[in-house]
Amino acid sequence: MTAPETALLNVERPHYPPLLLRHPGNPILTRKHWPYSINSVFNAGATLLQDGTTLLLCRIEDRRGLSHLCAARSSNGVDGWQIDREPTLMPSPKEYPEEIWGIEDPRITFVPELQKYVVTYTSYSRGGPGVSLALTKDFHSFERYGVIMPPDDKDTALLPRRINGYWALIHRPMTPLGSHMWISYSPDLHHWGRHRLMLEARRGAWWDANKIGLSPPPIETSRGWLVLYHGVRHTPSGCLYRLGLALFELENPEKCLLRGDSWIFGPEADYERNGDVNNVVFPCGYTMDPDGDTVNIYYGAADCSIALARASIRALLQWLDANGSCERRRSQDV
Repeated sequence: MTAPETALLNVERPHYPPLLLRHPGNPILTRKHWPYSINSVFNAGATLLQDGTTLLLCRIEDRRGLSHLCAARSSNGVDGWQIDREPTLMPSPKEYPEEIWGIEDPRITFVPELQKYVVTYTSYSRGGPGVSLALTKDFHSFERYGVIMPPDDKDTALLPRRINGYWALIHRPMTPLGSHMWISYSPDLHHWGRHRLMLEARRGAWWDANKIGLSPPPIETSRGWLVLYHGVRHTPSGCLYRLGLALFELENPEKCLLRGDSWIFGPEADYERNGDVNNVVFPCGYTMDPDGDTVNIYYGAADCSIALARASIRALLQWLDANGSCERRRSQDV
């Protein structure tokens, strides 16, 4: 080994302290908890109800391979889950033919102006995955709006307030040139336009090359919209899903202020490494503790269970300050 090679091995590597801490009781929900027969439970939207109860709207895959949504409630967001005895929201292909192959991966946004929860989810049809939207006050009855973004599109969430008079929706259309995050605007939640590219997947060997997507709904902070997003790396043994971090301007959310170069959370535990789809951590929801800093992130693990990780908003922003950039690095993306 040459002297330069030896010196390279002796270079001190940067240390990345964990930003998301796994709950010791993980996974917190599996198919064994369910009151009816299912194949798996994963990718849950999350919200806090008015009485402080944590509600997870879980993706349930049945033994046919089709998905529906089912609510689980807990007083502490960790255990003691009360699960609906039957599906909470089932596909309705007669009225909504775009749901013929199931509904998946919900995100929940409470909208104070409407005093309702807005649920966006993937509706899976013969034409591919599209974006559908429904409103609810109680997670017992739902007002469906149907498809609002046609295939191929998914990984979507609504911002909780209007931006310059318009509702804003983050979503991820897929094209042969890549899968990037976009934002679109609407006056009424039905009709969408002013589509803007929000965050590009990088190219080449990056951990988030070619395919990215929103994970939980954005978190509004004093400094901007804090976004956890997933990147998909294609490896010889399959896809690897990990999480990254970015910050967007509050009143112009299509403008990225900071984006971390490295991923911050990836599959490590056995329940994340091995399952129906190996090597996947995929959050769709979070709740915030009363301190306004501790965030509880609920994520699907290997498409087989739901797990919980906790993080500090302050620490996430500090990490972005130290490890983020607004530079596109075009010379590295060709």
